[in-house]
Amino acid sequence: MPGRKTTSTFTRNEQCIINCNLTYAVHILSGRWKLLILDKLKQRQMRFSELKKEFSYISERMLTLQLQAMEEDGLLKRTVYPEVPPRVEYELTEMAIELTPILDHLSQWAEKNRKKDAAHTQAQHP
Repeated sequence: MPGRKTTSTFTRNEQCIINCNLTYAVHILSGRWKLLILDKLKQRQMRFSELKKEFSYISERMLTLQLQAMEEDGLLKRTVYPEVPPRVEYELTEMAIELTPILDHLSQWAEKNRKKDAAHTQAQHP
């Protein structure tokens, strides 16, 4: 199967994304569940089954895909123990640990502005 054309809009856009630091960061963190997974794993390393219990509303396939993407992007370290049944644990990499204070700050910003937005919406629709 032929690859994507180098002149395609997608390829040109991808080059812009790669060259912008903020867009690169958003690209690494994008995904419906990545931020929640990072937040949970900042507390401790967890087994897949623990993550599945923690996020019971995520399908097993989606959780697996998100974990694989995060591992490929260097956010997670996956350790497989040679046991029967196999035991797999996930933990944050140094790269992800560096993100923790930034994500905490972003969470505080969101909480503050969400309250403002809720108050504004309530004032418009009493």
